[in-house]
Amino acid sequence: MGDQDRLHDLRKQAHNAGIEGNSKMTEGQLQQALKQVGKGTSPEMAKRQAKG
Repeated sequence: MGDQDRLHDLRKQAHNAGIEGNSKMTEGQLQQALKQVGKGTSPEMAKRQAKG
């Protein structure tokens, strides 16, 4: 899987997890936010933590 495909897949997963507005997040930020949501953090809080 290429970098673009992986990033697209992460964005899709983030969207499905409720992390809105993820188009400017990096691959690392997306992975971190998804991991936090998986642990029970709200999508908005996970996004803020990953970006901050």
